[in-house]
Amino acid sequence: MQATPLSPLIGAAIRGVDLGNLDDATYDRIYQAFLDHQLLVFKDQALSPARQLAFSRRLGPLDIHVLSQYNHPEYPEIFVLSNEVKNGVPAGIADGGSYWHSDFAFREKPAKATILNAQVIPPEGGNTLFVNMYRAYDDLDDETRSRLEGQRAVHRYRPRRDKTDDGTRVVMDRAQLAQTPDVVHPIVRTHPETGRRALFVHPGMTAEIVGWPEEESRRMLDYLFAHCTQESYQYALQWSPGDVVMWDNRCVMHKATTRDLPAHLKRTILRTTVLGDRPV
Repeated sequence: MQATPLSPLIGAAIRGVDLGNLDDATYDRIYQAFLDHQLLVFKDQALSPARQLAFSRRLGPLDIHVLSQYNHPEYPEIFVLSNEVKNGVPAGIADGGSYWHSDFAFREKPAKATILNAQVIPPEGGNTLFVNMYRAYDDLDDETRSRLEGQRAVHRYRPRRDKTDDGTRVVMDRAQLAQTPDVVHPIVRTHPETGRRALFVHPGMTAEIVGWPEEESRRMLDYLFAHCTQESYQYALQWSPGDVVMWDNRCVMHKATTRDLPAHLKRTILRTTVLGDRPV
């Protein structure tokens, strides 16, 4: 197994492993690389849906997405990200996650890890952007860090009323809305395995700071969003056929760019999501 850094900010490309056939020693090395680099890109894979599930379950129990209309017909734990249309029916959600977020931040127990398995990759475009939220927290000034200590924020999985591109555009039915009430998480969370602190606010889901006046809350969140999403903090992953990508949602924020992908360029990716713990 060879691990090559993707950038000074985040990530490593992993070669020389077959995710469909891992011994325990190799899995342990992968998991340590996951903690060390936060984002892993496994090159030259040929991972079937069943083997993707098997690998994903080694990291923990899997969640089933509330938008069940986009779940795989045979494997409900797999969420299909796709702009393809087959027999007049969307193959998956066309612009899933095309805003800054951490997966399942709208749940009481957000995601630990996300695994994306490339199926159809366009020759250009469709990049995924990543931000190391350890780094974003570490670079805050002392006064801001002090103000954020012990503060909590509301996370909400709804289309944004301000009509920006910072949130989901999916219209949910009553049952789906009932499964996604507002939740509250700390603005700064401590990683349960590394002990490092990371910002846990996201333009696409974090709505307000608990107990703060509306204007003051909006001012601070806007500042944090602008801070986190500076280009100097972003790593843009350009996908290749055979890529399997895994990241740590406890310290990574990401954004798809499929809203900007021309309709004639097709992209299909299979996603599994590993359940995490309640942030502290």
